[in-house]
Amino acid sequence: MSGLPDAAAADPVLPEVVMHLHRPNDPGTARVVESRLCMAGKSASYVRHLALDVSGTEIAGRFRAGQSFGVLTPGENDKGRPHAPRLYSIASPTAGEDGNGAVLATTVKRTIDEHHDDHALFLGVASNYLCDLQVGDEVRVSGPNGKRFLLPAEQADWNYVFFATGTGIAPFRGMLGDLYQTDAPAPDRTTLVMGSPYRTDLLYDEEFTQLARAHDGLSYLTAISRETPDGVGRGQYVQDVLTSHRDHFTDLLTRPNTLVYICGIAGMELGIFQALAGSLPPEVLARFLVVDPEAAAEPGSWSRRMIHKQIKPTRRVFLEVY
Repeated sequence: MSGLPDAAAADPVLPEVVMHLHRPNDPGTARVVESRLCMAGKSASYVRHLALDVSGTEIAGRFRAGQSFGVLTPGENDKGRPHAPRLYSIASPTAGEDGNGAVLATTVKRTIDEHHDDHALFLGVASNYLCDLQVGDEVRVSGPNGKRFLLPAEQADWNYVFFATGTGIAPFRGMLGDLYQTDAPAPDRTTLVMGSPYRTDLLYDEEFTQLARAHDGLSYLTAISRETPDGVGRGQYVQDVLTSHRDHFTDLLTRPNTLVYICGIAGMELGIFQALAGSLPPEVLARFLVVDPEAAAEPGSWSRRMIHKQIKPTRRVFLEVY
């Protein structure tokens, strides 16, 4: 690890990226090369790993792990207008699934629900379209999008904590590929925390398990909210690992060059921020959160509406929730 000239004061410098090489009114055409379920076992959810050959588009070789791309779903909405593009996180390293930037992947969960008023079945337009695609089918794509949720330009100078729930795992799969599956120097420490309701809902579980076994500096932890090892008590959410693995995170988060990334279901960030406030001394917490003095005394009373107002993430926290 090369180290920072003044790690306690410096913020990460992000790489330059290109965006909007294809806009929705001028999409590129990609082709499906792989579609497979990526849960750890039998699940009530259906989540697919979908790989697209983008070699005939301007996106090829010009996206980065952490960015997203747009999908233009065929057909029209109930107002007779074309469906708006849906953005999906890229689940591939910067070199792509193929190592040459020609194939990118994403992680798609089928949306199957019912309307609250009349209980009619609701199917997510884009998610079901993507999950129904077969190898060889063509897809109209736009992008790439995003310039903030990225690894730093000097990746090995930093340590990382990644928090994910559900398909929020997608960008971290790509980032871990950049950090541990290239010839570049690896970071000293990285911890991935993946949260899901049941163990069978874990995404890419075997892949992350094998990657952590192969790299001493990488830790893979899971938080299962609706199961307990002994069948009693309550399950664990992603923020709970800060307590259950206190020594691990105390060491990692007090290092002056650690970054925190959060991706997944909206609301997860509040619990993580509260857990950080409850476990870190003020001088360390200040690297990650700027907290209004009135709020600092009672983290348990924080609410989401306070985030970005009384509770402001610093440049060392990367947040993408939906």
